[in-house]
Amino acid sequence: MSGEIALPGKTDKALGIETASMTMRFGSFTALDQVSIKVQPGSFHALLGENGAGKSTLVKCIMGFYRPTSGQLLIQNREVEIASPRDAAAHGLGMVYQHFTLVPSLTGAENLVISRNEVPAVIDWTIEKKALSAFMDRMPFQIPLDRPVRELAAGEKQKLEIIKQLYLGRRFLILDEPTSVLTPAEADDMLGLVRGMTERGELTALMISHKFHEVTKFADHVSVLRKGKLAGSGATSELTTHDMAQMMIGDVRLVELDSRKTVHDEGRSVLDIRKVRAADRSGLKEIVIDELSVRAGEIVGIAGISGNGQKELLEILAGQRPVEAGEIRVKDTAYRATRAESRSHNVRFIPEEPLQNACAPRMSVAENLAFRSFDLRLDGSLARFINPKEIRRRAEGLISEFKVKTASPASPIASLSGGNVQRAVLARELTGEVDLLIVSNPCFGLDFSAVAEIRARIMKARNSGAAVLLVSEDLDELLEMCDRILVMSDGRLVFETAARDAEVGVIGAHMAGHH
Repeated sequence: MSGEIALPGKTDKALGIETASMTMRFGSFTALDQVSIKVQPGSFHALLGENGAGKSTLVKCIMGFYRPTSGQLLIQNREVEIASPRDAAAHGLGMVYQHFTLVPSLTGAENLVISRNEVPAVIDWTIEKKALSAFMDRMPFQIPLDRPVRELAAGEKQKLEIIKQLYLGRRFLILDEPTSVLTPAEADDMLGLVRGMTERGELTALMISHKFHEVTKFADHVSVLRKGKLAGSGATSELTTHDMAQMMIGDVRLVELDSRKTVHDEGRSVLDIRKVRAADRSGLKEIVIDELSVRAGEIVGIAGISGNGQKELLEILAGQRPVEAGEIRVKDTAYRATRAESRSHNVRFIPEEPLQNACAPRMSVAENLAFRSFDLRLDGSLARFINPKEIRRRAEGLISEFKVKTASPASPIASLSGGNVQRAVLARELTGEVDLLIVSNPCFGLDFSAVAEIRARIMKARNSGAAVLLVSEDLDELLEMCDRILVMSDGRLVFETAARDAEVGVIGAHMAGHH
């Protein structure tokens, strides 16, 4: 074996691609309809669109996971046929997925070496490490390759995913929601490095994103899909976020979220948590909430990277996790989250992944909408019998008011799209008097118009005097919605700021554990 490792596809030239009238049909359904986009070599191109707009289908056609029904793919102005992901790799096309694909127990070096198509049966690590060292000297960012991947921070893992693609010789990278698990600082750092590589002509990037500030800050060009068709494209320097939103959703008027009423400091405290202690999910660490209060007419946000105790806090408030010490009070009364207490204190809950956590999937939409009221008469007193006609009548009213798209009130709620399940849960939880609303990642995985509508509903509850506790991993959402923001790190609340005075860098540093 020679002392030189031949890395696949060694080239420093960024690739340009073009889809020409690309169409993809699944039976009678057209997922992609005559889509033509051009991504210039060395550009940072953003791909926008609502869920179901065709972004994933287009990317899968480019990467060889699907064979398009018709249309062509051109690389460097030459038509090519990509019949499989292996073909895409051979042409220098790579993809960095939303969720990490690295092997956590292996080191960075081991992950890189085993990713090659051809790996010797016995690996000579002296030669490999020398080749890797020379390769990393050419990279714009450094990652410790000798540590197991599980020990790396999320930002380092995402960079290593990019490093892996460059190591394999890819010069056109598709980034699928690349910052969804990163802090703001990590996201800016990683996208800034990718942007630098595109500017030097070493790489071309096509990024799928829902975050307008990332698109306007890092991308130089944008293409927008709507209902499987190209709705528009242009230079980001010449487009406003309103222009992009209009391309994505058409002429739908979005509710202005900042028509918010002022919070009065004398507003009564609705939720008070004092010196609460509870075990975390592993049973090895402790969740510690020394003090947390939410007043009537304000939204208090909890920021944090996933896995820092937010789920346990929500489970405590939902009565699903026992408290070892401390007290929780709602409207100055001890609160243990029983159904009777939540009803008498008007406490409502909108959990993450509502189909799993707030619904009975096989029961009908009407039955799910009735969970809070099926045993009540119209005057609020307890009913002796369940009235199916009344349940359906109430459901039809809520379906209409909250624009829940369903074939029938009798359809299983599991048959609805994610956005419509969320609308149904909002309809149930926001109907009637609401004094305390506890919300977790309400817009996770939803498209642009559903996000705007759901945020507006939460804001309306807040403006009507409800106290809202909003737990979200989307810092943009918290900055847009909240009056106060607290950061949760390692099971504790470590920082608080008024939203109007918030500094993204400071919040991000506390999220990352630098406090």
